[in-house]
Amino acid sequence: MNSPPPNRPPANCLVRLEQREDAAGIRGLLETAFPTTFEARLVDALRAQARPYLGLVATRGETLLGHILFTPVQCMRLPAARLFGLGPMAVAPDQQRQGIGTRLMKGGLSAARDTGARAVVVLGHPEYYPRFGFEPAADRGLHCAWEVPREAFMARSLSPGGLDGLAGLVRYHPAFEGEGIAEPGKA
Repeated sequence: MNSPPPNRPPANCLVRLEQREDAAGIRGLLETAFPTTFEARLVDALRAQARPYLGLVATRGETLLGHILFTPVQCMRLPAARLFGLGPMAVAPDQQRQGIGTRLMKGGLSAARDTGARAVVVLGHPEYYPRFGFEPAADRGLHCAWEVPREAFMARSLSPGGLDGLAGLVRYHPAFEGEGIAEPGKA
């Protein structure tokens, strides 16, 4: 059983849709938040290639605090189903544990629901995502295209019955496999 997040005041930040002028700041944030540049390069590639592309940022004044991204995934048994994959998601290292990730997640799930998406899948920390309604995707018959720990691949319905009828292999955008991602230092 997951323990509830600690009681704390909500983060003093604004969560809004990503704008074109946010791209450089998002890249910098991702390069700081992750040990390699893969995630920053992945987001750049997804921004150019994935449709729909749903990115949100958390800001305080002019400071970019966090970013969350949703892009289409495909359930191979029901390819027309509108589904999103969540990720990457990042909060500036010096701003973590202040509720910014929670604000991004809630705002992002709401925005994803508003697009008409049925459900969201995520490959992530099994201790973090269940607090937002994610459950092991395998419990619903959904399986990640990559070999990953069962508990790390999770799904969440965005509407009543959103996961009903979904089963089988889930594929992420080809950019997640490195397709269309420029190598560091190359354009």
